[in-house]
Amino acid sequence: MCTASCTRFLPCATQITGYARSKMDDAGLKERLQPYLKGDADLVQKFLDQCTYMQGDYDPDSPGYAKIAKAVQEWEQQPRCPAGRLFYLALPPYVYPQVCKGLAKHCRDFGPDKHPNSWVRVIVEKPFGQDLETSEELANQLGALFPEDKLYRIDHYLGKELSQNLLVMRWANPIFGAWWNRHYINNVQISFKEDFGTQGRGGYFDSYGIIRDVIQNHLTQLLALIAMECPSSSHPDDIRDEKCKVLRCIPPVGIKDCVLGQYTAGNGQPGYLEDPTVPEGSKAPTYAACRLHICNDRWAGVPFVLRAGKALNERSVVVRIQLNAPPVPLFGPRSMHNNMRDEFVLRLQPGEAIYAKMVVKKPGLEMDTEMSELDLSYSSRYSDVKIPDAYERLILDCIRGDQQHFVRRDELRAAWAIFTPLLHAIDRGEITPEPYTYGSRGPPSQDKFLAESGYQRSTRYEWKPAGAVAKSAESSNEAKL
Repeated sequence: MCTASCTRFLPCATQITGYARSKMDDAGLKERLQPYLKGDADLVQKFLDQCTYMQGDYDPDSPGYAKIAKAVQEWEQQPRCPAGRLFYLALPPYVYPQVCKGLAKHCRDFGPDKHPNSWVRVIVEKPFGQDLETSEELANQLGALFPEDKLYRIDHYLGKELSQNLLVMRWANPIFGAWWNRHYINNVQISFKEDFGTQGRGGYFDSYGIIRDVIQNHLTQLLALIAMECPSSSHPDDIRDEKCKVLRCIPPVGIKDCVLGQYTAGNGQPGYLEDPTVPEGSKAPTYAACRLHICNDRWAGVPFVLRAGKALNERSVVVRIQLNAPPVPLFGPRSMHNNMRDEFVLRLQPGEAIYAKMVVKKPGLEMDTEMSELDLSYSSRYSDVKIPDAYERLILDCIRGDQQHFVRRDELRAAWAIFTPLLHAIDRGEITPEPYTYGSRGPPSQDKFLAESGYQRSTRYEWKPAGAVAKSAESSNEAKL
């Protein structure tokens, strides 16, 4: 939030208070924050002057909540104007109910002189439960304390630049409407890859696994943005209505529609089970590929593959929308065209980019073809623009009261319904994850799985980002996929 403060996006009369059980004072908090704050020294110091710290317990009857309430009321003693109270719970979900009880009891009431435009809002982080049942239980507990329009379930992928560009790109450009459907699109791949393992956090990760940690939330939200119908307006509820509708069209994922993996030692790095915080003999997947089917007129028959993994060969988040091959190959044999499928690609990280891969004539006297692209690389096109951090953007949305990029309860329910049966099968130990080497592309069986889902890897393509002469790492990434 320092950047938002330095660029004057935060209200001038903003106060930021850290509250936790750790013993610390204001100076200790600022000392911890200082190394992460960049920019003009005077503006950074001004931001730090807005930060304070209070120590207290999470129990609803803890005197710490009364201390927060007193401090907030003192800050709000100014000429009659609206006041906003935003509580960000960066906590384990099991303490959400007791913390929200404490906030509702001590910090929600503005008193008799409340300005009509004053507000209280609460941000909660994932995971929102462990399955459909626990998610609903948590939603009921929080909903009894704060209404839905005051609860902001944050998924930082909805704050990423290209996630937000999906809506604008799809519905502000009629060119996409003609082919964004089953008649032209063969398959959709949404991939999340990390090049590191659990790094000593295996105990936490083991209780969730890669599907709960990444696929059920981040990648499913990307799927919803890709597959949703046009909303009736840009109002947050109209947009989330359409996301929810498309998620409800997806049947639960079956065991046959997934590949699970767990990384083993390799390339000088330990395996998952060698992490001392991981339970012995754990079957928690560190890699998963799930094939989803959307049962509606637009997407019937188009596989959506959501895959995520740790300890892989690279760090990236990429969406690949692969189109059908021409029904009648005119330039060369069909086998060649199958390996030169048109693709629409969104690279969320690293290096934001949108590009369309297509077959063109290779320059020269021969009638030969090759793959090229229409490329929007943000590093070239917007070289003088700082892309905001996702959390920073979403916190500002919350201050503005804009819930468009936050997860509504019915969205959450629909997403959990897709994955809960599979998660229960994994929890019962019915599926043994396939081993893959640290630093590899993932489980060997994924290639067959992707091929069965219709995906064809381009073998005659090298991506050269805009403004670059040397070959990009994309050429090797294509081979790695």
